[in-house]
Amino acid sequence: MAVSTLIFTFGILGNIVSFMVYLAPLPTFYRVFKRKSTEGFQSLPYVVALFSAMLWMYYGLLKSDGSLLIPINAIGCTIESLYIIMFLVYAPKSVRFSTIKMLFMVNVALYGTILLSTYYLIHKQSTRLAALGWICSVFSVCVFAAPLMIMRRVIRTKSVEYLPFSLSCCLTLCAVMWFFYGLLLKDYYVALPNVLGFTFGLAQMLLYFIYRNAKQDVVPVPEVALNVVDLTKLDMEKDKNKKEAEIRDGAEPTVVIVRPSETNV
Repeated sequence: MAVSTLIFTFGILGNIVSFMVYLAPLPTFYRVFKRKSTEGFQSLPYVVALFSAMLWMYYGLLKSDGSLLIPINAIGCTIESLYIIMFLVYAPKSVRFSTIKMLFMVNVALYGTILLSTYYLIHKQSTRLAALGWICSVFSVCVFAAPLMIMRRVIRTKSVEYLPFSLSCCLTLCAVMWFFYGLLLKDYYVALPNVLGFTFGLAQMLLYFIYRNAKQDVVPVPEVALNVVDLTKLDMEKDKNKKEAEIRDGAEPTVVIVRPSETNV
């Protein structure tokens, strides 16, 4: 099989798996829509994902053979923008203001600075691509390091209920596809960050198999800015821990009345 065919195949597969990863937060935003509240969710992951897609789309537009990078990152920009719009609609006023401020700082000011500086201050195309490639690679490494938080939680709680296996598997496959795409294309700015993504993906799946049958310790876990947290289970644990604490203190347990519409998530 010709190298060009392999590059095209891995690029298409990378687009497909990346699209599945972009759709992963849909259950989260369905919950937000049903409850008309962002609850404990934070906007940072979606702002960061939008920034990443914008960077890689710009890189693909500058690169003569980067056409397969453009469609998926254009789709990513659209999906993440819709997530952020829905977040802003249902977020409290203070959270909405901080999200808009973060959007301006990251997706307007920082991205604009990178765009203008690389386009107008660097005139040689190869140097411009190298500078932008390093920026994209460094930022991708920071994004791939995010699962360390959820991995620490799994080890601490000995529970995998906050670590969906399907999402970890998709992220690992995504890293594999883009690694081979970049390697065959000799684009190491694409390939190298995905080595880290593949490593963290395998580590997450390994943790899943280690702790999936382990006896779970009930530990109250605060909400964090990750898409993989199941808020329904988190709320149940918090209510249970609160009732147990009230019983230990000799107080009457608080009776929580849940309207039927709030349980249909």
